[in-house]
Amino acid sequence: MMLLSLAYLFALSAETFGAPTETVTVAGQSIALQRRNPYPEGIVSWGALARSQRDNLIAKYYGGSQTTRRRSTGYNSIVDQQYDSSYYGSLAIGTPAMSFDVILDTGSSDLWVAGSSCGTACGTSATFNPSSSSSFQNLSSTVDIQYGAGYAEGYVGQDTVQMAGFSISNQGFTVADAVSQDFLISPVSGLLGLAWNTLAQSGQTPFWQTLAANNAWDSALFAIQLTRYKNASNPETLEPGGVINMGYTNSSLYTGSIDYIDIPGTPSYWYLPLTSLTVQGNSITIDTGTTAAIDTGTTNIGGPSSAIQAIYAQIPNSQPVTGDLEGYYSYPCSTTVNIELSFGGSTWSISPEDFAFTPLSSGSTECVGAFFETTTGSGAPTWIIGDAFLKNVYSVFRYNPPSVGFAALSSVAIAENGAGGTVPSATIGTASTSVTNTSAAPRGHTLTTSLSALLLAFSAVLLL
Repeated sequence: MMLLSLAYLFALSAETFGAPTETVTVAGQSIALQRRNPYPEGIVSWGALARSQRDNLIAKYYGGSQTTRRRSTGYNSIVDQQYDSSYYGSLAIGTPAMSFDVILDTGSSDLWVAGSSCGTACGTSATFNPSSSSSFQNLSSTVDIQYGAGYAEGYVGQDTVQMAGFSISNQGFTVADAVSQDFLISPVSGLLGLAWNTLAQSGQTPFWQTLAANNAWDSALFAIQLTRYKNASNPETLEPGGVINMGYTNSSLYTGSIDYIDIPGTPSYWYLPLTSLTVQGNSITIDTGTTAAIDTGTTNIGGPSSAIQAIYAQIPNSQPVTGDLEGYYSYPCSTTVNIELSFGGSTWSISPEDFAFTPLSSGSTECVGAFFETTTGSGAPTWIIGDAFLKNVYSVFRYNPPSVGFAALSSVAIAENGAGGTVPSATIGTASTSVTNTSAAPRGHTLTTSLSALLLAFSAVLLL
C-alpha cells in the first residue's frame, strides 16, 4: 500500500479553507475540504492529515449590476489530487490571461490566488503578477485571514477572470502575497469559493454567482461529479477528477431525476436539513432542525458527538481513537459499513470504500472511519458533508430557488472511478460569454479575520 509523506500531509493541512470571523462587520464563514487514498504512503501521514482536517474545519466554520452578452453553458475538467485528498479545476486571470489551478470549494465564497510576491511559501505553484495584467485594478483593501493550520494575507483587486468559456470583467478576488509554509501544494495556486456572497470575506461576489445572477447561463446552476481513486490499483498523485458543469446538467453523468432540496433560510453555505441517517440498516437519532453543509472542500464527514457515537455503536468492535486522532473511531477493516443519508427527499448511500478512510496503522487490520465528531458554534451547520459522500452522487447547486440537488451516478460516471487517463492541465480557452461586474468593494477597507473566537472541538478530519 502507498503512504503519503508527512511533509505532504502537513502541507495539505493548510489547504483547507473557510471563512473565519472578522473584526469588521463582514458576513461570512467557510467550510473545509479533503480526500485521500486510504492506504497510500504512511499511516503516520494519514494521522497528520486527519488532524489537519479537524483543525482546518474548526477554522473554517468559525471564525451591483452586470451586463451579459448571451446565455450559454460550459464545463471545466477537475483533477483528483493525492488519492481523493483534494479536487481542483482551472481558470485564467488578467490581460493577457494566465492560467491557474484552484481548489473547488462549495464551502467558502472567496476567489484567491498566490501573488508574485508570495515567496518560497508558494513553492513551484504558478503566481499572479498584477503588473503583468493591463486590466488589473487594486481596490486597496487588505485581507488577513487566519486558518487553523496557517494563514493567507493579501489585498483585493479586480481583473478579467475566465473559466469554462465564461469571462467576467472586473471580477473581484484576492491576491495573496503571504501564506504560511506548505499552504499550497503544487500545482495548486489558490482557491475558488463556490458558496454564496454572504460568506465572502473580501466582500466580492463569487464568480459563479455573478454569472447566475445575470442570466449568463442557460440554467442558473452548476453541477459537480467527483471521481474515486483511493481504492484504485497503483493510482498516481494526480488523476482525472470529474467535472464541473456550468449552466447545465450533464444527463450522461446521472440517471433518473435530480432530487432538489431548498436551502432552509438565507443562502450562505449550501446547507440542507439532514432528516435521516441509517447505519447497517439501523436509524440514528437526528435532532429536529439539524442542518448539513454540502462541502466539496472537505474530505470526510463531521457531525455531533452524540450522533457519531451512535453510528459507531452499530459497528461491532469499533472504538474511539485516542491521541492525535481523537474524535475519530476505528473499526475492523473487514467490516462492510453501509450508511444512508436523506435530506428530506430521496435516500443516498455512501460506499463502504469511502467510509473506510485509512488503516489505523501500517499493516493494521483496523481502519479509521470517515465520520468524525465535531462541536460547532452558533450559526454553523451541525454537519459538514464532504467528498466521502459527494463521490457517490451527481450534485447540483441551483441559484433560484436556492437549493441543492442530488442524482444517482450513471454507469458512464461510475466507470470513470479509477479508470486513469489524461490528467487535465490548466489552459486558457476562448470565452464565448462575457459579463461585466460593475460592483466594487469600498476602497481602503481593511479586513482582518481572526479565529480566536472559534470554540469548535473537531475530531480529526481531512482538509484540503
